[in-house]
Amino acid sequence: MSQRTPFQRIDVEGAEILLTHSDPLVLDARDARSFATSRIVGAQPVSSANLGALVGATARTRPVLIYCYHGNASRDYAQTFSDFGFAEVYSLDGGYEAWRARPAADDSVKLDAALRDWLAAQQFAAGGINAVIANDTTPLMKASHSGDHGIARLLITAGAEVNARNADGNNALWLACVGGHLDIIDMLAAAGIDIDNRTDNGATPLMYAASSGKAAIVERLLVKGADVTVETLDGFSALDLAGTFECLTLLRPVRSRLSLSRPATSPNS
Repeated sequence: MSQRTPFQRIDVEGAEILLTHSDPLVLDARDARSFATSRIVGAQPVSSANLGALVGATARTRPVLIYCYHGNASRDYAQTFSDFGFAEVYSLDGGYEAWRARPAADDSVKLDAALRDWLAAQQFAAGGINAVIANDTTPLMKASHSGDHGIARLLITAGAEVNARNADGNNALWLACVGGHLDIIDMLAAAGIDIDNRTDNGATPLMYAASSGKAAIVERLLVKGADVTVETLDGFSALDLAGTFECLTLLRPVRSRLSLSRPATSPNS
C-alpha cells in the first residue's frame, strides 16, 4: 500500500499565500445558506453528497484547501482527501470566521509583487486596489476586460471592491462580458458581484450580451442566475434586445418558464 501524505493545518496567512501562488481546489464545508451568503473566492461546496465526485474529478497533484466554520469539520474532509492519495491537502485553522476577520490588504507592502507591478504598469496609484483611472475604471474592471485571470484573482483576494461602478454605471462583470471572458465571469460571480447591476438607463450585463449577439456570454449569465425580466428605462428586456437568433433561443424558454410559473391574475383583482 502506498504511503499517504498527512493533511496539514494552515492559518489564514498561509492560506492567502497558497491562493496567491498556486491554484488549489478550495472547498467550503459549511451549510448551503452560509456558502451562498459569502465564501472564499473560487470555493465550491463540499458535503457527504458530493465528496466522492470531487475526489474522483480532481488530480491527486492539485493542492486542496478545505474550510468550515471554525476549522473542525474541515479536518475530517482533509483526512479523506489525504487517505485517497492527495499530495497536498490543507485544513484552514479557525475556518471561515478566521478568514472573514483577516485584515484587508490595503497597502502596497501587503500586496503580491506581481500585483504591485501590474498596478504600476496600468498607471494605478501604488497599492491602490480600488484606485481609478480614466472613466472611473478600477483595477478589477481593467483585469476583467483584458481577461487577466491571475491579476483578477489577486485583486479579489486582496480585498478589491467587487461591485464598484465606473462613470457609465458598469461593474467589472460588464467589462468581462465585453471582453468575452467566461472564466472571469465565473470568478466574479463566485465573489458575489451583482449579476444584474443596472446602468443609469437600466441596462444589465445580460442585456448587453444579448444585444451584442454574445450567445456564450448570455448562456453563462443565465446559468449564474441573471434576471431576464429586468427592463431598461425605455421598457426593453434582454429578450427584446437580442441581436441574434441564437440569443433569442436561449432567452425565450427562460422567459416562458417564468411567465408560466406566475399565478394567473383575476380580471376583478
